[in-house]
Amino acid sequence: MSTLPPCPQCNGAFTYEDGGGYVCPECGHEWQAQALAADEAKVYRDAAGNVLQDGDTVTVIKDLKLKGGGGTVKMGTKVKNIRLVDSDHDIDCKIDGFGAMSLKTEFVKKV
Repeated sequence: MSTLPPCPQCNGAFTYEDGGGYVCPECGHEWQAQALAADEAKVYRDAAGNVLQDGDTVTVIKDLKLKGGGGTVKMGTKVKNIRLVDSDHDIDCKIDGFGAMSLKTEFVKKV
């Protein structure tokens, strides 16, 4: 018995192959086999090219003005215990004095 990946949308177990992709009969979602492998292999890198992981500590390398008049995160601010997410801003974190926010990996350097 072959092991096909579950549906990434509904997590259904009854997927089947159709040409070069997969189809879920439960929700009708179709996806390519290569697209699934590309998502799993995403590597997050900081401004210097170092690989980032969840829980790392990073330093902000540029003054970042916050939208909405919230102030400015100064260059050199340490951010501990980052969480990597797949969105426009790659890092979710909490910064002392500012609270929860999202940062782009291009503006941080691993400590």
